Amino acid sequence: MSSSINNKKQNSESSSNNSPSSINFPINRRVFIIGVGMTKFVKPGSHNLSYIDLGKQAVSRALLDSGISYEKVESGFVGYVFQSSCAGQRVLYEVGMSGIPIINVNNNCATGSTAFYLAVNSIKSGSNECSLALGFDQMKKGPLPMDLSEPTHPVYKYAEPLIKKNKYNQKLPSAPQLFGAAGLEHMEKYQTKLNHLHKISVKNYKHGMNNPYAQFRINVSEQDVEKSQNICYPLNKLQCCPTSDGAACAIVCSEDFVIKNDLKDQAVEILSCCLGSDKYDSFQDESAIARVGFNLAKRVSEKAYKEANLTVNDIQIVELHDCFSANELITYESLGLCETGKSKDFIEKGDNTYGGKFVVNPSGGLTSKGHPLGATGIAQITELTWQLRKMADKRQVYNAKNALAHNLGLGSAVVVSILRKYNDKFNCKDHQTSDPDKLAQIENKELKKNALTNISNARAKF
Repeated sequence: MSSSINNKKQNSESSSNNSPSSINFPINRRVFIIGVGMTKFVKPGSHNLSYIDLGKQAVSRALLDSGISYEKVESGFVGYVFQSSCAGQRVLYEVGMSGIPIINVNNNCATGSTAFYLAVNSIKSGSNECSLALGFDQMKKGPLPMDLSEPTHPVYKYAEPLIKKNKYNQKLPSAPQLFGAAGLEHMEKYQTKLNHLHKISVKNYKHGMNNPYAQFRINVSEQDVEKSQNICYPLNKLQCCPTSDGAACAIVCSEDFVIKNDLKDQAVEILSCCLGSDKYDSFQDESAIARVGFNLAKRVSEKAYKEANLTVNDIQIVELHDCFSANELITYESLGLCETGKSKDFIEKGDNTYGGKFVVNPSGGLTSKGHPLGATGIAQITELTWQLRKMADKRQVYNAKNALAHNLGLGSAVVVSILRKYNDKFNCKDHQTSDPDKLAQIENKELKKNALTNISNARAKF
């Protein structure tokens, strides 16, 4: 694919009448990320910030990174799971009240990436020139509330084989039982060992040590993982992502917008962004691996590779949905990073980390970074944007050209996006950094500046 920006648009031919079929609609336009921002992901109850504070900070940082004003944003797509209806308006009104359409999104753990998908398609279709995707959540401590004893629960079908075999324990958290069953099935089918699951967690915590946004920046050994509290065999506590509070935002736009605002050097192209749901093959047998998203992720990723005109071998960095180490294990295979049943060899070779074939979850993933459901998908996009711009500091993956994000929500939804830097040029401007401490300094200066302006205005009025 050419790296130069061009203005090719596929328009339908116009005719003399004004019927819908005669109207010119630009389709499949190229779409670019021009700004990203996020908060630190933190333990619920450990701070005094509200979801409004978190969301506003993420949006403000994305706008700062982009160099554009909020008035240029034409629509907002806002994802969250645990806040009330119209929370998107509540947050964005703190940034500006420009009258734009604001669409609130909930797609379980794939909520953020679903908001991103909608924003991307608002540009791709020609509806907008610049859109914003925001994700946030303010959660409670402990496991996700999910009572799967009721057949009407949206996730009931995914637990049905366990329930029918009396293997579902209502006293235990539901999600680790589902993903634990998938991990156990992989172990039985492909001779995967417990230590392979442990190695995945160790790798993610090691990566997260270099991420100042991560909830857990701790050095963990295989022995630490093995000795941590058992949640649901084969998963121990250090193999499970935590609940978190946090927010992330991405601003996307068209080619014309990039050119008009001279944003070529910072632009990251979205080569593909694909969203899918289950087909019957997720439920045709009692496979736990199929039910937690293997077939779905395989199908959506194949579509994403095709739309991007790439193969998996063209990818260097992957941010995938490691809600549990077992899910990272099976996702290596569903994304095509290795052959089905070969994850253990992939792990043993170190092909999932620096120096290997791919760097998987350089951010530390959900395991280390945390998992505020609405924010996770956009946080993945934020990390990959920083990586492709070479802004990722100590966790930087050098010589990376193409990056992939995978986000899963049980129920089910999978989003796979493939990104590429527009060009090799990028020199950070004074306001562009991925360092949260430097961003906080910039924000404090702005607050003081605004306070002085307000005092001056008040005196003038007086």
